[in-house]
Amino acid sequence: MILLLRIAATHVRNRMRQTVVSTLGVALGVGFSVAMAGLMEGSQRDFMSTLIEAIPHVEIQDEQRAPALQPASERFDAVAFHGLRPKEDLRGIRNPTEALASLRDWVNGSMAQRLSGQAVLRYSGQDIGLTLTGVVPRYELEVSKIEDDMRQGSLKDLEVTSNGLVLGRKAAQRLGADIGDTVTLTSANGVAKRFKIVGLFHTGITASDEGFAYAPLKAVQILLEKPDIINSISIRLSNIGEANDVASRAERQLGYKAVSWEEANEGLMEAFFVRNIIMYTVVGAILVVAGFGIFNIVSTIVHEKAKDIAILKSLGFPERDIQQIFVLEGLVIGVLGAIAGSVLGFGLSSYLATVKFELTTDVEVTSLPIYFSTLHYVIACFLALFSSAIAGLIPARKAARLNPVDIIRGAT
Repeated sequence: MILLLRIAATHVRNRMRQTVVSTLGVALGVGFSVAMAGLMEGSQRDFMSTLIEAIPHVEIQDEQRAPALQPASERFDAVAFHGLRPKEDLRGIRNPTEALASLRDWVNGSMAQRLSGQAVLRYSGQDIGLTLTGVVPRYELEVSKIEDDMRQGSLKDLEVTSNGLVLGRKAAQRLGADIGDTVTLTSANGVAKRFKIVGLFHTGITASDEGFAYAPLKAVQILLEKPDIINSISIRLSNIGEANDVASRAERQLGYKAVSWEEANEGLMEAFFVRNIIMYTVVGAILVVAGFGIFNIVSTIVHEKAKDIAILKSLGFPERDIQQIFVLEGLVIGVLGAIAGSVLGFGLSSYLATVKFELTTDVEVTSLPIYFSTLHYVIACFLALFSSAIAGLIPARKAARLNPVDIIRGAT
């Protein structure tokens, strides 16, 4: 094997220009593949991390997963009814204290109750519509990261101000309001109540900064005329892997629809899966293109070294050894390209990780989320070596089948 490797290395060195070009092609393929994989997986992990931090692991909603059976159908199950107006139940999770107590007996995590509804906020003759959410601050802080987005004041201020309001900074700017100002909120039923702004938050998401507000749960229940009623329970688990099991058990126990974060973002997870398939397909295509360069140089060597092949076969080298020589030539180029490409990929990834830029939706400076993984290098190098071996195998099989007698006769 050492002799065959020496012969292969000699052939490659004799065509240094073509070898460098082919090696560079493999190196560029591996390098850009590693950098692209790191960028795409880094952005995916960063997005998922942000998503998991921003939303509850499990959310219990004030609805049933299947439509409730109507009273007439319960009593006359063998009769078909048409044109009857269905019974409409008042939405909301009733007896929230009992529901929360029953969940705390077995759920390993934190939970918080909420009541959300639409309201119109008025200040200085201007109106904006928003979603008002009533919370219990000490519980909400355990399941939500809203405190990290506070720019003025704190969510804890709602505990000491019964009519306090935490508002998005963009919404406040649209109204010309600031900390300490008193605004009026009007519910869909026409009930109006005055609130005092005690905090401003900024998430960088326009829809949230302009369309959401937080207030004490009791004050929102009075405004929406829903005493002792909530419409969601948010749960943040100690082990996020239990989300689906907790959601299923909570739904069976309470009778309300419970949605895990995975179910809520099922479409997004499928999109990421498809994107990963596309990414590795593109990586494979890049390296296949690089393999054509290896195929070209090995084919040229086979053509030029036909006489040497005849001499080797006349000296007793079997076809298998002749074939291995030219496969090794392809692998030598592939190995050199994989090594150079890994260094290039690491350099590109490190550079991209230091690039700073400003988002138009926020004033904060951020950087590209690059994920460094050994698996990216292993996959890229494996594909490079595989394509190199295949590119070298095709002309190698041709070389092994050459008849030394015909070659020598043609040379004389």
